[in-house]
Amino acid sequence: MSCLPPHLPANYSRKGVVSAQRQVAVQEGPLYRTEGSHITIWCNVSGYQGPSEQNFQWSIYLPSAPEREVQIVSTMDSSFPYAIYTQRVRSGKIYVERVQGNSALLHITDLQARDAGEYECHTPNTDERYFGSYSAKMNLMVIPDSLQSTAVRHTLHRVEQDPLELTCEVATETLQHSHLSVAWLRQRGGEKPVEVIALSRDFVLQSSSDYAQRQSLGEVRLDKLGSSTFRLTVFHLQPSDQGEFYCEGTEWIQDPDGSWYPMTRKRSEGTVVNVQPTDKEFTVRLETDKRLYTVGEPAEFRCILEGQNTPDRYFAVSWAFNSSLIASMGPNAVPVLNSEFTHREARGQLKVAKESDNVFVLKIYHLRQEDSGKYNCRVTEREKTVTGEFIDKESKRPKNIPIIVLPIKSSISVEVASNASVVLEGENLHLSCSIRTAGRPLGRFSVIWQLVDRQNRRSNIMWLDRDGTVQPGTSYWERSSFGGVQMEQVQPNSFSLGIFNSRREDEGQYECHVTEWVRAVDGEWQVVGERRASTLVSITALETGFAVTAISRTPGVTYSDSFDLQCIIKPHYPARVPVSVTWRFQPVGTAEFHDLVTFTRDGGVQWGDRSSSFRTRTAIEKAESSNNVRLSISRASDTEAGKYQCVAELWRRNYDNSWTRLAERTSNLLEIRVLQPVTKLQVSKSKRTLTLVENRPIQLNCSVKSQTSQNSHFAVLWYVHKPSDADGKLILKTTHNSAFEYGTYAEEEGLRARLQFERHVSGGLFSLTVQRAEVSDSGSYYCHVEEWLLSPNYAWYKLAEEVSGRTEVTVKQPDSRLKLSQAQGNLSVLETRQVQLECVVLNRTSAASQLLVEWFVWKPNHPERETLARLSRDATFHYGEQAAKNNLKGRLHLESPSPGVYRLFIQNVAVQDSGTYSCRVEEWLPSPGGTWYRRAEDTAGQTAVQVMRPDAALQVDTVVPNATVSEKAAFQLDCSIVSRSSQDSRFAVAWYSLRTKAGGKRGSPGLEDGEEEGEEGEEEEEEDPTERTALLSVGPDAVFGPEGSPWEGRLRFQRLSPLLYRLTVLQASPRDTGNYSCRVEEWLPSPQKEWYRLTEEESAPIGIRVLDTSSTLQSIICSNDALFYFVFFYPFPIFGILIITILLVRFKSRNSSKNSDGKNGVPLLWIKEPHLNYSPTCLEPPVLSIHPGAID
Repeated sequence: MSCLPPHLPANYSRKGVVSAQRQVAVQEGPLYRTEGSHITIWCNVSGYQGPSEQNFQWSIYLPSAPEREVQIVSTMDSSFPYAIYTQRVRSGKIYVERVQGNSALLHITDLQARDAGEYECHTPNTDERYFGSYSAKMNLMVIPDSLQSTAVRHTLHRVEQDPLELTCEVATETLQHSHLSVAWLRQRGGEKPVEVIALSRDFVLQSSSDYAQRQSLGEVRLDKLGSSTFRLTVFHLQPSDQGEFYCEGTEWIQDPDGSWYPMTRKRSEGTVVNVQPTDKEFTVRLETDKRLYTVGEPAEFRCILEGQNTPDRYFAVSWAFNSSLIASMGPNAVPVLNSEFTHREARGQLKVAKESDNVFVLKIYHLRQEDSGKYNCRVTEREKTVTGEFIDKESKRPKNIPIIVLPIKSSISVEVASNASVVLEGENLHLSCSIRTAGRPLGRFSVIWQLVDRQNRRSNIMWLDRDGTVQPGTSYWERSSFGGVQMEQVQPNSFSLGIFNSRREDEGQYECHVTEWVRAVDGEWQVVGERRASTLVSITALETGFAVTAISRTPGVTYSDSFDLQCIIKPHYPARVPVSVTWRFQPVGTAEFHDLVTFTRDGGVQWGDRSSSFRTRTAIEKAESSNNVRLSISRASDTEAGKYQCVAELWRRNYDNSWTRLAERTSNLLEIRVLQPVTKLQVSKSKRTLTLVENRPIQLNCSVKSQTSQNSHFAVLWYVHKPSDADGKLILKTTHNSAFEYGTYAEEEGLRARLQFERHVSGGLFSLTVQRAEVSDSGSYYCHVEEWLLSPNYAWYKLAEEVSGRTEVTVKQPDSRLKLSQAQGNLSVLETRQVQLECVVLNRTSAASQLLVEWFVWKPNHPERETLARLSRDATFHYGEQAAKNNLKGRLHLESPSPGVYRLFIQNVAVQDSGTYSCRVEEWLPSPGGTWYRRAEDTAGQTAVQVMRPDAALQVDTVVPNATVSEKAAFQLDCSIVSRSSQDSRFAVAWYSLRTKAGGKRGSPGLEDGEEEGEEGEEEEEEDPTERTALLSVGPDAVFGPEGSPWEGRLRFQRLSPLLYRLTVLQASPRDTGNYSCRVEEWLPSPQKEWYRLTEEESAPIGIRVLDTSSTLQSIICSNDALFYFVFFYPFPIFGILIITILLVRFKSRNSSKNSDGKNGVPLLWIKEPHLNYSPTCLEPPVLSIHPGAID
């Protein structure tokens, strides 16, 4: 707001200077405002001194802390706002607007719920002294905005004067007392909204000046339906009502000063209303295609009406010619013609009609010359009264359209054209007669085709009358009945004449005579004009230049070959002109010709009476593009030698399908000579040497390099020549008809089952294969080829023969290529494990060979090898003698994962399996005769195998405490195994009593003085002076041995765990005093399931002292640990601590008296802990000794 606050104090002055005291006034509260709204609170000051422009500072006291001031905004200090308001002040959402120097407005643009509280407006003092009030307060309540204004958004299309109804919902849920006002507004484009009608907060209806009059007349209404629905009604829409309609709801609340304040305002979605105006104006125009016509042509006039909503309006139309009425048509579209034009309408020459709501037509189908003049139409709008009658309102007519109707005049011209000016007899002749007019044809045409021959005689061919009927002339009637002459109207102005299978008499001048006819007004036809045109056509006779010639490219042909004879006919005739051709033949030595074959005019073939020998070997062919005939004779022989000639006849088909022979011509003579063929046989003479391994096939080839004919057959004879023979021996013979004959060599050597003959697809290569070659098959091989031909009389004869080059064949046994892997190896393995021995064949002589594999071993201290196993050629596994000795059966396993790789596995190995292992392989080959023989052998590299027993890891606990027990009590002897060599091991345990032998220097532990024991412990003796006496022994099979005699009946054995054994001695006596130990033996199972002793271990001695019941006080004290430590150990530390305390007290007193740090006076005393010596065995009392240097 930029105006002054409505309520100012009575002593307010514009200059801010009054004689009274300073007074600050603020807008009265409490004020209720909604969230999100824009609020202003005014504040002004009066009665002040100093500058006219005062400063204002706004603060708030929140309901949560009513005693705490929170600064909001100041006009003089930008740092005045607290942090919670700083951002809103900087962004301009909270600011102070100066109205005057002493008046200001606080703006909060986006009110929030937390803005509720007590607001204080403070004006800093500018007076000489403080006098009056400098601040004022008011309360602001922020309530939720619950106002809603809703409507459905859509678009409506209405016509002027239509009614319009729109509804919207306006509601609120405010708890405070408030009023609602509802207004309907219309907005068009970017214009300012116009209020249509509104209901004020005081329930008063009002409208803007644009709708005030229509509201007073009741054409605009606002009705309230229910509690929140408001309906707008506009009864008669006007074009000015077009735009977007929406409703706007406003919630009002009354402030404490009595004024009403619009807390919030909401508008609904809009409805777009389009109003189409109803224009009563209309226009009329008259149209026609042209202005200049000819008698008999049609004319059409269109009266076109243009206006708004014409289908719902009523119009009457009248047509006039030279201001005289032709016809009229009312709103019912029924035409009424005057008497003059009624007759023409009845005859179909005129029509008046309503084509559509906006188009009315006048059609004159046949114009007369008197129809020239001015035409017009008049359109009158009529209004229908309540009684149903029509009243003329407005009438309009366009400008006149004059037309001119000209009389009929012929303007045609005729042109004649033909497909050719010169045609061959028998060809089709096509003529066309084209009629050209200056304008559209006026009527119909009649056409006559005539022929003027070379004698200038005219004859009618065919004619077509104006009704389209075709009739032939007298001389062409018969040809026309067979379709030989045809006339056709191709187009309205084009006529054709067709003469098919032309004849010599059709030559001449062809003329087209055209007559134009027009129907008069009375319906009779009359001639308007005539025109004619012609063209000359020449026809050439078919027999002109007709001739025939016989030719041959091979007058001398080879015996059994083919030859062609050509009969050339000139000129080149089209396919429609048939020519029959007959070949005649005169054999050698005869004097007359006879017909061989005839190619008839209809394409058939007729053989002569004496041509039986030619039919199977003769082909006759006629060219598609000409009448030339070719005679082809194959497999020529002496019977085909002689003279040939051809006779041709020219024919013509008549229009009645009869034939006429026009001419006959005979060709020249052709003499054909038949010659014997010359041999071209050539056989390969190349020599070669072939060396192959026994049992391989011997491949022998016989190649024919060239041959006389592609149909030649060959007989092939195969020979072998041995050094010991003078001539070659026949192995095999294949005749020309593919029959086989075995020679004497094949029978003698038994080669029939091993021979294979093959003739390759190429035809000139023959192969002989000797399968499974033997050493005896070595020799010199060659072939003898005979060429045979089939005579024309189907008899075979030998034409030539030739011998090939030799092939030296050497057959030998295969070279040995057997090779084994020579890799050396060393294997160390524990007992019960598995050993893998591998024998690898790196190469072999033949893939078809069989292998025998043998494994053997050299044992330590045994020079001879021993066989372990053998794998025979038929894959049978056999054990050797070593397998039985060492119990290897069942422990040997063989596998061959791939060809040439053999693996021998020895399972559960034992120490006696140690040795050096190797394998030997024999390779056996099949002989061509089917027997097997050993071709090679080889031995693989050696593998040293050492089988070891597991390392001994037995360990017995060596740290054992001594014990003192009372007489008649029990004492325990524990034997603890710390580690063992295997989880499968078993133990044998024995306990011993250790006594010193007589004369020995070492006594039993605990029986002599400690000092004497220490002295003797430093000496070493070569012999063990200790005597062992067994108490009890337990074997690895848990079998107990006999008890020692001194302890018999007093021993109890316990196995507390797999590694802890305990022996308890009951009823101890003083003579049991002494040292004891346990000995442990570790046993393991061998691969043969036999147990053997792996190692043994003995524990440290255990000192046992048994007290006699008559012991001294010393023994009593020593026998009780607690009493021993109380008497001998505890007094000494206590005594030492007491001495140290006395020395420290004395030292401190000297320091305090001398005030010295001990460096310039008597040296400080350093007291060390006394050294205690005592015997844990209680052999003598502990001794307290203070070594030299203990006190410095």
